[in-house]
Amino acid sequence: MTDDEKKPRGPSGPLRVTAGALAGAVAGFASLALAELVSAAVRPQAGPVVVVGGAAIDRTPAAVKDWAVRNFGTDDKLVLRLGILAVLTLFAFALGIAALRFRRAGAAGVVLFGVVGALAAIGRPDSRGLSDTLPSLVGAGAGAAVLLFLAGRLAWREPGAAEEPGSGKDPGSGKDPGSGKDPGSGKDPGSGEGSGPGSGDDWDRRGFVIAATAAAVASAGAGALGRSLNGASGRDAVVSRDRLVLPAPGSPADAVPRGAGLRIPGVSPFITPSASFYRVDTALVVPKVDATTWRLRVHGKGVSRPVVLSFDDLLRRDLVERDITLTCVSNEVGGPYVGTARWTGARLADLLAECGVRPPSRGGPADQLVARSVDGMTIGSPVEDVMDGRDALLAVGMNGEPLPFDHGFPVRMVVPGLYGFVSACKWITDIELTTFDAYDPYWVKRGWARKAPVKTQSRIDTPKPFARPGAGPVMVAGVAWAQHRGIDKVEVRVDDGPWQEARLAAEDSRDTWRQWSFPWRATKGGHTLTVRATDRSGRVQTERRTRTVPDGASGWHSVVVTVE
Repeated sequence: MTDDEKKPRGPSGPLRVTAGALAGAVAGFASLALAELVSAAVRPQAGPVVVVGGAAIDRTPAAVKDWAVRNFGTDDKLVLRLGILAVLTLFAFALGIAALRFRRAGAAGVVLFGVVGALAAIGRPDSRGLSDTLPSLVGAGAGAAVLLFLAGRLAWREPGAAEEPGSGKDPGSGKDPGSGKDPGSGKDPGSGEGSGPGSGDDWDRRGFVIAATAAAVASAGAGALGRSLNGASGRDAVVSRDRLVLPAPGSPADAVPRGAGLRIPGVSPFITPSASFYRVDTALVVPKVDATTWRLRVHGKGVSRPVVLSFDDLLRRDLVERDITLTCVSNEVGGPYVGTARWTGARLADLLAECGVRPPSRGGPADQLVARSVDGMTIGSPVEDVMDGRDALLAVGMNGEPLPFDHGFPVRMVVPGLYGFVSACKWITDIELTTFDAYDPYWVKRGWARKAPVKTQSRIDTPKPFARPGAGPVMVAGVAWAQHRGIDKVEVRVDDGPWQEARLAAEDSRDTWRQWSFPWRATKGGHTLTVRATDRSGRVQTERRTRTVPDGASGWHSVVVTVE
């Protein structure tokens, strides 16, 4: 430590402490802004907030992650980003205040955060090595330099140190000779008042304000440029999607049966609009993949003819179109993370068969298919399920259009009857055949089940919880699902009364949900409405309430209403 570092910085008055905290905040802002700019030259996924957020997601216990999805829904990633920024802001405040007395220690704290970001970048599943550390390290270096500079403007000045010779003042005391008072203050130096060393406010306010403003403006410019360049980095992917015209499927989906969608206010539409379809994944930055450069590799155990496909290769295959309901394993009883779309894609089983893959029931050595995403996500699916004749797809279209980026453009997996965490790999780029004993995918490592068929579930869409309908006829309605088995019956119970069968809407297929309705003659007072479903295998939806971990929630959905 230098003599300058050892020298006391003077007492810290409230204004100076506030300025120190502001210096830390400006330094932190500069660090993140320059990191954003550098990430544009590397890749958007290498930004420090993204890599630290990804590392936090990877290390979050399953129960906590499930709580976040349950309480914040599809905004969970936004909440995580805001949380990281809030922690960084508090840390920056603390470093700025510490730098009032120990400038180098404060700057070292900024560098430490950069090291944390660099380590997180290297540890990401999709890491590209040392290049991914550059945004965090360069940003931290810039932030440390800004903090050193601003803390210098806050250094306490010895009284009279700035006075020029010949000013008529004692250079050692800063007082008019013989006055015994501080110049211009009219106060006796023994009074303890004024702006001298006793107050902690004898520092270069004007210089600090100018320097902090300049640093903040420069940082804002760097951050804005970086954000603009990062937005442009996916331009080729956007162009490839905009220019894409999906071929007509060789096996188009039948029209949705008349009566499959009930026209009852409050009931979910039979086909979920793409913009309203649920999204639950770990990607803080949605990958934007150029379809013209996309490749899919199929390899692994039991693959006698490995293959690498381009997007055009996939489009030249026989495409099929199917209505399929997907369900997220994080969906609580009565939750919103379920939806039906019309998917277009190539049959996955046909591709695997061409590669020489056989399911275990036919002597195949691999029982697990591991799909890998461009962002490093791994999803494990049972080979037997994928090849048992169901419409497992490498989907390229959703509701008659190319997949949205949020839902996996250019290609994703869709497997009816399995929860998404064991089937629905988005932005897929690799398929490896292996065994469950040999490899644990992402979610299995975090306490979720290896295999997870969708459970038979039902939901009341209307009336809503705590609704206050009028006495008389009230239509109770909702949806039920048991993909790849189909729904055979739905029943409703009012309070502790008997189960009464609801009217089922027309069925599209066993891979889609089914709407239902129950006309209820409501009487005044509080009531509890409960629903349960029976699938085509004869299995009645269980009353036993379980949480989503490890293989999906179970139990009956109920709503409480007050009839007026």
